[in-house]
Amino acid sequence: MTTAQPLVAEHLHLSPGDVGRYVLLPGDPGRCEPIARLFDDPVLVASNREFETWTGTLDGERVSVVSTGIGCPSAAIAVEELIKVGADTFIRVGTSGAMQPDSITGELAVITAAIRDEGTTSHYLPIEFPAVADPAVVFAIADAAREMGYPYRLGVSQSKDSFYGEVEPDRMPMAGMLHDRWDAFVAGGAISSEMEAAAIFVISSIHRVRAGGVMRMWMDGTEDTDPDMAKLLGTAVGALRNLIRDDRAGTSWP
Repeated sequence: MTTAQPLVAEHLHLSPGDVGRYVLLPGDPGRCEPIARLFDDPVLVASNREFETWTGTLDGERVSVVSTGIGCPSAAIAVEELIKVGADTFIRVGTSGAMQPDSITGELAVITAAIRDEGTTSHYLPIEFPAVADPAVVFAIADAAREMGYPYRLGVSQSKDSFYGEVEPDRMPMAGMLHDRWDAFVAGGAISSEMEAAAIFVISSIHRVRAGGVMRMWMDGTEDTDPDMAKLLGTAVGALRNLIRDDRAGTSWP
């Protein structure tokens, strides 16, 4: 008689062997199945709260997609527990607000680092410690977008805690501060605003694993030319293929 392995990831309801080392991280559980359909032989492994997990293969390598929910607190739980069950390479896949005035809706943001404008990561490291993506993951994402001919830009993202603080700042009691900080981040060159990258990057740094992010940006007043997000999902899966290829060849940066 065999004994079931204990759940190491109590929130994700996962055990070692349930996921591959390469994991895509959307926020929305509803995006997991569409992403998993791009894998070979995808299987629903677990679903609990905001966390849904599918595992399949790409080019003969086990890969997974796991939803993190909205914001850094739940994203931190997901990454912590995925590392416990054997994952070591993460790509945040989602949507974000565009910050630079020349952005267009549908353009991809390949995230190189994140502004820690949230509360979760201060429980891990002092705020002076940067939230930085792994170069190998950044290059794999950028190469995938370039190979597919999709418009993208590399840069820093703002990771925030308040969605409505971004989209409806004028009704907030701290409207002046919100506008001033936004303007400062834009002046500094930040390209997108989202809610999870900082936690994913900081926790990955602590555990010596790899993480990056690709976001589909939206910009007020610009036309939405790719509402089904095919470019975003195709780029994320292409990046996994690039990482698998380079890891096998021993040519991943550095």
